Amino acid sequence: MRLLDIFRTALANTLRTKLRTFLTVTAVVIGAFTLTLTSGIGAGINRYIDTQVDAMGDSNQVYVMPAQTTDASLGFAANEPEEYDPDAENSMSEFGMPALDEADVEDIESLDNVELVDPMVFISAEYLETEDGTQYALSSTGLPFELSMVEYAAGGAPSTADDVYEMVIPTTWLGALDIDDVEKADQAIGQTVVVGAQDLEGNTDTVEAEIVGVAEETITGTGTQPIPSHGLNQEIAEINNTAGDTTLASTYMQAVVTVENLADNEQQIKDDLAEMDMVGQTVEDQMGMISGIIDAVTWVFNGFALIALLAASFGIVNTLLISVQERTRQIGLYKALGMTNGKVFTLFSTEAIVIGLLGSIIGIGLGAGVGVLGNSLLINGPLDSVPGLSLFAIEPLALLIIAAVIILIAFLAGTLPARRAATKDPIEALRHD
Repeated sequence: MRLLDIFRTALANTLRTKLRTFLTVTAVVIGAFTLTLTSGIGAGINRYIDTQVDAMGDSNQVYVMPAQTTDASLGFAANEPEEYDPDAENSMSEFGMPALDEADVEDIESLDNVELVDPMVFISAEYLETEDGTQYALSSTGLPFELSMVEYAAGGAPSTADDVYEMVIPTTWLGALDIDDVEKADQAIGQTVVVGAQDLEGNTDTVEAEIVGVAEETITGTGTQPIPSHGLNQEIAEINNTAGDTTLASTYMQAVVTVENLADNEQQIKDDLAEMDMVGQTVEDQMGMISGIIDAVTWVFNGFALIALLAASFGIVNTLLISVQERTRQIGLYKALGMTNGKVFTLFSTEAIVIGLLGSIIGIGLGAGVGVLGNSLLINGPLDSVPGLSLFAIEPLALLIIAAVIILIAFLAGTLPARRAATKDPIEALRHD
């Protein structure tokens, strides 16, 4: 009996007892369906995170902050009190956390391979006035470093020059400019707005800025607020920190450092920052934890799917043991006609593989179909405001691995019944009633 004949015979024997086979295959389908769905969800979300990491601007950026832990500054640490030193450097931000000062920024700028240092300056703006004279409240604004993370509906990123005052507005602000459709967002480009900000004495000063971009909202939260350019942000910060002829020294919680060829110089920059008692993190460093959590959750759900497959394997063993019992005389006849023990083993093992193959095909097909349909319904329904979102992705290699794992489990489950069939004595088998 050739291998093709063995497969045809195994398929025919599997389909001979339709109800029993249906129930056994259904158990395998549940495991395959779950594995496909959880793997696809994990792949889809990780793919979206990768897209967001790529979109989070310049791949040569490092986020720099003081190395001191925030626990001590917030009073959570249980360390013993230290004697006060009035000469010790202790720059704090307005939030009471360790901060960078102008000297720190200058030190970072002096490092090798550093192209630009953009301190994170939090500003307070009162209003934004459009060309028709209408003033709109500005409860908050974005930070210039977010500009590299933005997806633009029109225009692009503003200049990084200190003396250039430009702004990017979100699509939700188009109505304030009498633009009623996102498709017409390019009409906002080039318009001039006036930003009003208060100084420390409560006096309002204004700065003119040009709109150079219109931002779409992303899942990271960027693109929901007007974002000033580096120069505009610095100008408003100076207004906020001024009282009469006095301007307070600025402190920064973080600084965004653009590094020349970060891939080659990342470790050098991090080492240099460590020597200056600072910490540098790339976007990949910050997002890596999120991907790790998603992978861990995916593996937990995959574990439940594997448990379902383990339970299904007992169904395969039971089905084939009953089949061996029912076909004892047939096995004896096969052996009497010269079929070897190995081919008898192969025949029953193939029946187990057929069950695993049917279950994997149906389960993977259902899982992929439900995943694609669910993803489409969600991203075009409740989550349609998040551009580029993907909750499910089909990875052919992953599907092949799932199918191979299921078939392997089915084969291992079928070895016990197959061995029992192969070791039967042909004479005793022919006498079986």
